[in-house]
Amino acid sequence: MQSAHDFHASARCLLGGPWQDSRTQCAPLLPDGSLRRFCRLICEDGARAVAAAPPPGDAAGLREAKAGWQIGRHLFACGAPVPEPLAFDEASGLLICEDLGDVRLHDLVLRHGADSAEVAALYQQTVAELAKMQVRGREHFDPAWCWDTPRYDRRVMLERESGYFLRALCRDLLWLDVDEAASAREFAALADSAAQADASFFLHRDFQSRNIMVLDGRVRFIDYQAGRLGPLAYDLASLLIDPYAALPQAMQNALLEHYLDALNALLPCNREQFRREYLLLAVQRNLQILGAFAFLSSQRGRPFFAQYIPPALHSLRRLLAKLPPAEYACLRAATEQCLRSISQH
Repeated sequence: MQSAHDFHASARCLLGGPWQDSRTQCAPLLPDGSLRRFCRLICEDGARAVAAAPPPGDAAGLREAKAGWQIGRHLFACGAPVPEPLAFDEASGLLICEDLGDVRLHDLVLRHGADSAEVAALYQQTVAELAKMQVRGREHFDPAWCWDTPRYDRRVMLERESGYFLRALCRDLLWLDVDEAASAREFAALADSAAQADASFFLHRDFQSRNIMVLDGRVRFIDYQAGRLGPLAYDLASLLIDPYAALPQAMQNALLEHYLDALNALLPCNREQFRREYLLLAVQRNLQILGAFAFLSSQRGRPFFAQYIPPALHSLRRLLAKLPPAEYACLRAATEQCLRSISQH
């Protein structure tokens, strides 16, 4: 494994110029659920940058890093509020970009409360910038840049979201006896309905408060390397049902309308159709969140994520309550089983 000293030296060398000076400081940064290594570079003249690299020999990590470079350059050129990409080494996957500081939107939610005036204004700014990124980011977007799948579609829903929920949470973490055949039929029907949404827009795929930085009063978006084409409502749902922030329902409703106002300024929008698509895609996203939190806390040894499983389950229950009562009986039952099991741990 590459030592910290070698990682820092590689980053300084890639940037070149004054960054190569031995007085350039390198400070490690801790990732959330990622296997990548991060560090902050501080040049003697005060300039700053952030470097990230996958573990050596990680072929998937290398593809992900290249996607981060290509998608990042595209979004930056589109005027999206993402960090400026500065340098990339294709052989190692070392990627260097503008340093956006240490303040995440999630930090401000914890510090001031979700309903504070400052946080509410930042969320309004976020949803307006999201709409712009989704619409402008799809122009000249090359699906070949995507490292995972080129589009968010029915297969992703079944394998990476509802299937993830069953495997990682219900089976592997909680050892629940779930009717998997009946659940599979429901999940197929859910995916069929959710996949009716237009999936030709830029999709961030992990748009939540810990991936939104705040610098000088402006929001900036990070961790877009899993970006692809997809439906508009998915990223908005990711933000509004985000368990890290636990936004009040009234605030979620108001932000959805604020987003639709911003979207309507960019392209004509059927608000009622969007709301229907939003609900289905919010359920899909909620399933993905629960699978990810279960996997990261139990398989990756990241206990930080376990605390957010109960609020994510309550969010799923609330979303399901908005759907017709006769639909998704297995998923409703599995949600209640999960809640009972979690409460007993």
